[in-house]
Amino acid sequence: MYFPPAGGGGVQRPLKFATHLPTLGIETHVLAPDDPKWVHRDDDLVPPTQAWVHRVRYLGPKGRLPAEELHGLTGIERAGRKAALAFRRALAPDENVTWNVTAIPAAIRIVRREKIDVVITTSPPTSVHLIGAAVRRATGARWIADLRDSIVANPHRRTESALVRAKERTGESVARLVARKADAVVAVSDPITDEMRSLGAERVETISNGCDFEDFAGLEYHRSPRLRITHTGSFFGRRSPRPILEALAGSDADAVLRFVGDFRAADREWAEQLDLGDRLELIPYLPRREVLAVQKDSEALLLLIPESGGRGRAVISAKVFEYLAAERPILAAVPPDGAAAALIEETGAGTVVAPDDVNGLRKAIEALAADYHGGRLNGTPLTPDLKERLSRRARSKELAELVRSLG
Repeated sequence: MYFPPAGGGGVQRPLKFATHLPTLGIETHVLAPDDPKWVHRDDDLVPPTQAWVHRVRYLGPKGRLPAEELHGLTGIERAGRKAALAFRRALAPDENVTWNVTAIPAAIRIVRREKIDVVITTSPPTSVHLIGAAVRRATGARWIADLRDSIVANPHRRTESALVRAKERTGESVARLVARKADAVVAVSDPITDEMRSLGAERVETISNGCDFEDFAGLEYHRSPRLRITHTGSFFGRRSPRPILEALAGSDADAVLRFVGDFRAADREWAEQLDLGDRLELIPYLPRREVLAVQKDSEALLLLIPESGGRGRAVISAKVFEYLAAERPILAAVPPDGAAAALIEETGAGTVVAPDDVNGLRKAIEALAADYHGGRLNGTPLTPDLKERLSRRARSKELAELVRSLG
């Protein structure tokens, strides 16, 4: 579903796999929607030159940010906007499921015409796996289901909503279908791997995201008079900037927090009450190349993963690997016993603090500021061995080996 010219974090894993697999000797075809009117476009992203990209018409609602559309509305106006969003919210397991009407026949045709041996579906959205199941049944091609997030326990969902709980039940049904029918399941973290094994999947492998070190070529760091702590990426669901903002407000550190991407109106209004002044900088969505430049030109990078009742433990987002490739110190407000914390500690690339620990975050900001102004805060270069092991090409080799074992 997420492929250039779509923008945002979900694009990079399928894009990079489609870029590297042909160089590893695997003929690669990509099936993507023509234009589902994504929330963000990035026309600077270049599709792979050695893979065939097939576009099929998208049927379904456009990408939206419902919380932003509803913010500040009351009475009849709010009820009317909710009604306009009702169809999208009622679709299960997600709002993109209607793409299957055109995607399934197209996928079957391509598999038969090109004599495809192995089909890979990558989620989110969860509904894309229904395409894999249908193609496997119709053609006999092997099927790999790639999970970038947990299907069953997504940490960003607000489970207090009855509608969300109903969608989760549908999602769990899809997860069980994947566990029973997919020839192999790939997960980005060990907790998701364990979850799929518990549902009965026989062959599950962890293939994490990887670092695209080459994407930072030509980008430079320029020392700033102030400590700049940068977060890139949008806020949705349970991910919240409020603890780190409160921590900065309670600190006298000479630092500025920079947020690049969608910043919810409700959070912006809340932040205004803290009177942070020029210690808070909000930068709208940028194309990926510009985002990487901002990451590189920062004193430190901020990673936020919510606890979400234990669900955040499984999350090891692609953002972690972008930050590692930028080789700037990381302040990781993440579950301390989770997958992201383990990677940060293994690489020695930063400091881990529980996401809701305001006092701990305040101390971490003050420590970063003291180290910076004392000349002790430098980059976090990785060893050559770590660079090789964490590279996206290494991850692509793992996937290529799995594909060949099934083909």
